[in-house]
Amino acid sequence: MSMLAGATLLVSTLFGTGAPAARAAGAPAEFGTDWHDPVTAAPPVDRPHTRSCQVTLADAQFRDYTPYRGAYTPPKGCGARWSKVVLRLDGKVKGRQYDRLGYLHVGGVEILRTSTPEPSPDGIEWHVEKDVTRYSDTFRGARDVEMLIGNMVDDTYTGVIDVHVTLTFYPGRPEKPAPDRVLTLADTSAGTTLTTPRNSERIVAEVYATGSGGGCEEFWYLTVADPAPYSCKADRGPYREVQISVDGKLAGIAAPFPNVWTGGWSNPFLWYVVPAPRAFDVRPLEYDLTPFAGLLNDGRPHHVEVSVVGVPAGQSGWSAPVNVLVWQDAHRARVPGALTGDKATDLANSSAYTPGSDNGVRTEARHRLTVSGYLDTSRGRVTTTVTRTLANTSVHRWTEGENTDGLDATWTDDETVTVTIGGAGAGAGAGAGAGAGAGAGAGTGAGTAAGTRAGTAARAVTGAGRGLARAAHTHRTYTMDGATTLGPDNRLRTVLTLGDRASVVMREDGRRTTWSRLDDTYRGDAAYTLDVPRDQRHAVGTSSERYRLLGPDGCYDRSLTTVQGVLTEDRRRC
Repeated sequence: MSMLAGATLLVSTLFGTGAPAARAAGAPAEFGTDWHDPVTAAPPVDRPHTRSCQVTLADAQFRDYTPYRGAYTPPKGCGARWSKVVLRLDGKVKGRQYDRLGYLHVGGVEILRTSTPEPSPDGIEWHVEKDVTRYSDTFRGARDVEMLIGNMVDDTYTGVIDVHVTLTFYPGRPEKPAPDRVLTLADTSAGTTLTTPRNSERIVAEVYATGSGGGCEEFWYLTVADPAPYSCKADRGPYREVQISVDGKLAGIAAPFPNVWTGGWSNPFLWYVVPAPRAFDVRPLEYDLTPFAGLLNDGRPHHVEVSVVGVPAGQSGWSAPVNVLVWQDAHRARVPGALTGDKATDLANSSAYTPGSDNGVRTEARHRLTVSGYLDTSRGRVTTTVTRTLANTSVHRWTEGENTDGLDATWTDDETVTVTIGGAGAGAGAGAGAGAGAGAGAGTGAGTAAGTRAGTAARAVTGAGRGLARAAHTHRTYTMDGATTLGPDNRLRTVLTLGDRASVVMREDGRRTTWSRLDDTYRGDAAYTLDVPRDQRHAVGTSSERYRLLGPDGCYDRSLTTVQGVLTEDRRRC
């Protein structure tokens, strides 16, 4: 029994009763054949109070690995500029089925990566909302649509996944300028290439990186190197880093989010109602490539490659599709510039194995990259410097046979994007610079909120002939702390806490102008009996999620609690 665990474990507690805490009043003694539909504490997408137009992207039933293919036509009656575009997926499934991973492409652009909940025999329904305004360029023309949630239906796994996906368009001007172009990489005999417009003044790549497929890379954070006796191996242990390069030069680094799908940690009873953070809306990693714009703006194709550090050679399990978002200089056909700095520290990655009845592997890793470049825009010279520092510490402990399997891990991803503008009218350039960098860089509600406010403020400033520096600092922290145990009575118990946190601070010439902070925390404790029919599992479980988003404009704070599949608390504090 491998797959998932957590440390900070008290073995006496974990090998105790094998049951979560006492249930709330009114909740059943154990899971039945049906439970509350999946729900998350994250806020819904904020929608304008204006007229709207809706387009259906997909109506599909997924029984196998055949993609749904359709066609998209822009909405009629809502113009070609939108203040907001909202994607909504409504899904339903019943019977028995694994968790499944899926994607949705419009014109080759990935606009959603998602996973599915596992159903009850009586059936469940769920929905996902996502702000996709940044893909407005893609939505202005007729496009092919492709969607796949790979599935398998047979006599045992009977769940057919039924989905309906729409886009709703709200006419008007967006708070933050959407990219002028949304590009994908071209596959050539020489590899994947990118050709950007010659007047690009800001370039951001987003990578929907997921370790999946049911093998060890789905649980990459638990892999160990020889000589440690564990079922999931990797040459240098659990450290993973998603890198992007341009013409062979390292252009960006990022810590992958430790996604947990709804069958994860060997215990689906943790996730039947409340999924792990980001499970239904897999957010992309984002890389500010603006320092490379001077190189890319020559009108030629450039080799762009994404790689995952730490994956054993020849081993599959990662998917990493790329979109490239480009903002253009409306007053200049060509924006020249140059890459002026590209410096990385050596990647420090060590895993120390301690043998014993309670085996242990402690991993420590760190990497830092700084890239810098300038562009001579219609508003003057704009210099962009991106500094990103990644760190990972983890302690993985397991007993013989992996009957106790635990992990206590923290990942940090610290990024600063500094934009310096010189010359008259330079302030306009900062709106598309540091402001966009914060919104894109955080990859969270915290980053979007701060980026919008900072971008709006920056566009209102004129440079007045002096140099102007704006900086967006984003600090992301991801945590896992838990354990799975299998007792002598064949009772499996999982106790787990997950954290997804981000803070963003915007500064202008050293003075803080705005900030935001996100904290999304999940806690679960569930147990059931293995290798018996479903009605004999006697499954019990509690789960909770608290999602908090704070900023100078107010706060959002919602808590959910479930007991044996019943939603016992839905509390809002702001």
